[in-house]
Amino acid sequence: MKPRQVLLFIACVMLSLGALCLVLPGCVSWGEKTLRWPTLAEVFDIEPSDVSIQYSDSLYNIDSLESLEIQDTIPTLAAEQTQPVIPQVHVDSTTDGRGFLQAFYTALTQAGERQVRVLHYGDSQIEEDRMTQQIREQLQKRYGGHGVGLMPLAQTIPTNTVKQQLYMSNRFVTPTQGPRRYLVYGPKRDQRADGLYGPMGQVAIMSDSLVSGSEEIKVICTPQNNNLRYTRWQIFADSSVHYTISGDTVCLNGRGAVYGLSQESETGVIVDNIPMRGCLGLVFTKMDSNQLRTFYRQENVRLIIMQYGGNAIPSNQNPGTIQAIVKGLREQVQYVHACAPEASILFIGPSDMIRQVDGEWQTYPMVPYMDKLLRKMAMEEQIAYFSLYNWMGGAGSMKQWRENGLAGDDGVHFYRSGARKAGNAVVNWLLEPIENAD
Repeated sequence: MKPRQVLLFIACVMLSLGALCLVLPGCVSWGEKTLRWPTLAEVFDIEPSDVSIQYSDSLYNIDSLESLEIQDTIPTLAAEQTQPVIPQVHVDSTTDGRGFLQAFYTALTQAGERQVRVLHYGDSQIEEDRMTQQIREQLQKRYGGHGVGLMPLAQTIPTNTVKQQLYMSNRFVTPTQGPRRYLVYGPKRDQRADGLYGPMGQVAIMSDSLVSGSEEIKVICTPQNNNLRYTRWQIFADSSVHYTISGDTVCLNGRGAVYGLSQESETGVIVDNIPMRGCLGLVFTKMDSNQLRTFYRQENVRLIIMQYGGNAIPSNQNPGTIQAIVKGLREQVQYVHACAPEASILFIGPSDMIRQVDGEWQTYPMVPYMDKLLRKMAMEEQIAYFSLYNWMGGAGSMKQWRENGLAGDDGVHFYRSGARKAGNAVVNWLLEPIENAD
């Protein structure tokens, strides 16, 4: 072969191997055998940053990721260390945080006379109404109530509970073609300076879209389960937006902001699913407090569930970074509590999360550390805390969940079957004090 051909062959081989290292993880296992190869970072001796927070959601395509700048509170770990030095966290394990839910439990006794609202905020772990669906079903079965609750005007992520179709000027459009959305958890180009996002952290602006005709919108929202049949609609929008309702169809006209639609009942429990893909949960302080306070009060919100933390785990190995994130989550809890002083708050921590190390699935070191920090924070802020990590079985439990078809290959997200199991566990734990009292 000519020297030029040899050089071309070597270059092609190097490019192919580089693409393999870039696209695929550092190892692949089948049966008892494992094939390993170096990552690009290992080849070029690139040190990962402990401060940068970026999370790749391998089950879904991320359309937004909350950014956060954090100054670590402890020195950077030495490069030769394979495991971070994790500080001890002392938590009083004898305290049952459900004692902080008394406002919610009291409100449930009045659910036969008026509406009691529950808001479930979270990251992609609750997308598609996962986990929330089971909480809703059990609460409505016991205390009454109908409907799926809040949904955005244009639902970009399909759910298990409601099928939504969007029309502009009597022409079907996709959610991305519909009115422009502003997201508190989105990139800066999709955020608002005034903080007016409504209770869902997102708002759709009529008359602002890629397709003409968004001043006239028709939305068809069809419940996928007869148990979710509702008795009334509520439309949360500017006064400049006018609407008519016929069955499952809402027709809106105007040039203003739509903060959400709700299928519900006048009495019983309404449970809203509010997922924020790729979000760390550090966004509530960006939402207008007067708007939140008004909604929480008028809609009789008596329980707010906050489920965050998992997005910080895969790319952070520095305990100082996790400490800073939990400190930020404490500030969010305080802000939400100030906006909803009559509501109880339940914080749900991250599940077990695993990665492959030398061909073996292992729990990320920061999962149990963050779980303990969140539990401590919840006790100090006098809110309830449910540890998904401990309930699953602690370190390594996600491996069994994957093998049993309850979680995905990324070692992070539940499948629908796993989400149902987790959702039922949360609501059973939530209602146990009432059932024992009965």
